[in-house]
Amino acid sequence: MLILILYFFIFIVVVQISYYLVVFGKFAFAKTQKVTAKRIPISVIVCAKNEEENVANYIPLLAEQNYPDFEIVLIDDASSDNTLAVFEEFEKQYSNVRLVKVENNEAFWGNKKYALTLGIKAAKKEYLLFTDADCYPTSKDWITAMSSQFTMQKTIVLGYGKYEKIRNSFLNKIIRFETLLTAIQYFSWAKIGHPYMGVGRNLAYKKETFFNVNGFIEHMQIRSGDDDLFINQAANAKNTAIAYTPESFTLSKPKKTFKEWFTQKRRHVATANYYKPLDKLLLGFFYCSQLLFILLPIVLLSFQFQWILVLSLITFRYLVSWIVVGFSAGKLKENDIKFWFPIVEIVLIFTQINIFIANIFSKPVHWK
Repeated sequence: MLILILYFFIFIVVVQISYYLVVFGKFAFAKTQKVTAKRIPISVIVCAKNEEENVANYIPLLAEQNYPDFEIVLIDDASSDNTLAVFEEFEKQYSNVRLVKVENNEAFWGNKKYALTLGIKAAKKEYLLFTDADCYPTSKDWITAMSSQFTMQKTIVLGYGKYEKIRNSFLNKIIRFETLLTAIQYFSWAKIGHPYMGVGRNLAYKKETFFNVNGFIEHMQIRSGDDDLFINQAANAKNTAIAYTPESFTLSKPKKTFKEWFTQKRRHVATANYYKPLDKLLLGFFYCSQLLFILLPIVLLSFQFQWILVLSLITFRYLVSWIVVGFSAGKLKENDIKFWFPIVEIVLIFTQINIFIANIFSKPVHWK
């Protein structure tokens, strides 16, 4: 029995190394990306619901972007606070701000996709750049960096949405590592020619691409997924590019309690259930192999069965994965996280198990 477990463990190690070297290595060892300004007309779209404090702080940062031809489309999704009033002040202050007021609609109540659709229709520019109300660009050249990856064929651009660093917070390290690992995956698969998701904190596409797939119609009944489900549906090898220069990043405030973050991740995992079957298989196989890589050696080492070989395989896998994560973290300016890699990975694996179990017994709450 133990020999069978050993053979299975060797297989799992091969799977893990294949993911890290063959797939994730596509991004980790990619050349430094260059930014060549395209100066194409851009509509920056921000959808907000009860975000008065965040929009008051972050919309001016968008207005200060160093870009010759852009507008800001502010969507108030029937907020009950002063978000709309703040937006109206920005509309008076900035000539390139366009305001979209969304009233409660019985058929689409609380559905962010409905609000976004109205904003996309109101946008005057052909190229759309999305971010969230609680996000802000890390550079005044954010629009330039993101739009530079558009070409005649590449009509979708996937960006990176970072989270702010909080000193002496282990939860913050977990959140940022999970965000880094997710980005490594969707950037790598996109480079291979199999894009499957993007994040609404930093995402761009042509209006034509949106309407070619009838927008969010196919998954309108699913409250979440305005970003990843749309990309899962619309993106392909020919039309998708990635942006990973430091100027292209956005920043968000991370959750400060484990409960808040756990609830957020439950929504994300639940949305992934609606991905294409192959995408679910590839992602599920990776996460299962991660878990088995932790569990199988515990059994083998508890019986001291071929312990030198087992420890050698563990060391080799961690060496390979650490190198790949390290190079990727360097590209995405998350260098401090790589030093915590083995620890936060284990915590994240068991957190994902808890999320999976929690989602079986109850549905997560979505858009505010």
